[in-house]
Amino acid sequence: MAEGITTSADVEALATFLERHPRTLVLTGAGLSTASGIPDYRDRDGVRRGRLPIQGPEFRRDVAIQRRYWARSMVGWPLLARARPNAGHRALAALEARGRLGSVLTQNVDGLHQQAGSASVLELHGNIHHVVCLACAARYPRAQVQTQLEFANPALLQAMATPLPDGDAALDPDAVTGVQVPACLRCGGVLMPDVVFFGDNVPADRTASALARMAAADALLVVGSSLMVYSGFRFCRLAQASGKPIAVLNQGRTRADDLLALKLDASAEQILPLVAQLLDTNHGGTI
Repeated sequence: MAEGITTSADVEALATFLERHPRTLVLTGAGLSTASGIPDYRDRDGVRRGRLPIQGPEFRRDVAIQRRYWARSMVGWPLLARARPNAGHRALAALEARGRLGSVLTQNVDGLHQQAGSASVLELHGNIHHVVCLACAARYPRAQVQTQLEFANPALLQAMATPLPDGDAALDPDAVTGVQVPACLRCGGVLMPDVVFFGDNVPADRTASALARMAAADALLVVGSSLMVYSGFRFCRLAQASGKPIAVLNQGRTRADDLLALKLDASAEQILPLVAQLLDTNHGGTI
């Protein structure tokens, strides 16, 4: 099979996998959202692009890090805010609605699964469209915080920057100097996006819910993730330990390649709608 090329054999293989395992847990990563215009973190070999992201502990203790984050986010977030679900997201929502899979567990923070209509979604790393105060736990829409940022930092509105994953942007360090960071409107506390930063742990209750979904599933399908981050790879380890088959739809290698029952190096945006269509065509029969 050629790299990144969707074939009829791929479509049939994945459709058969889902037909045999109607309670499949789908784990999605950044590769699913690239077709919506959101950059991903890694290349085909799973190697991280660019500099290391901001660490959660650094953000909470260092005003300079907060200034850097919010400056870059002010410039980069509008691209993410404009992003819309692609055909891959919509196909997963359709498959769920038709009882062709169990639920979706996503490493993405872009909210596109919900926009596409998926009902049973657990956001492992949170949602970038929400912001929380570290002092009083007040919550704000990210769009409201954007208004604060733009009002306080009008010079940044003309900044040119390369878009990066999750609403970040490669901004000239000189542009960060003097940036006014947003503060909680209730208590004046530090605001932080309601996502799991690198260096932080997924909340225990969310982890428990994700593990329960894996336990209830009869298979695991990974879409658009290299699984290099352990919070995603652990579900492959769990599936393997319980004898549940694993399929991967990802362009490039993954950390779990030696654990797979099925590996498809193809575009999720192209193959998932065809799989959904084939399953509809063969409804009630055998592929």
